[in-house]
Amino acid sequence: MNTALTPDWSSYLLQMETALGMSLDDARRAELLVQFQRIAGMATPLMAFPLDDRLDVAGVYRL
Repeated sequence: MNTALTPDWSSYLLQMETALGMSLDDARRAELLVQFQRIAGMATPLMAFPLDDRLDVAGVYRL
């Protein structure tokens, strides 16, 4: 089942401001919202790409 969720970027930014103990002015917050929406738009085709259920999980390499 494929369900598309649209993140609430305003809420996310508020949570990150709180978690990081910082405050953004309105201009920076507005620009970050634009950038998050732009990045989400670029990621949409990749996230929608169907993967075969039989694909092997990538290995983890350690030195």
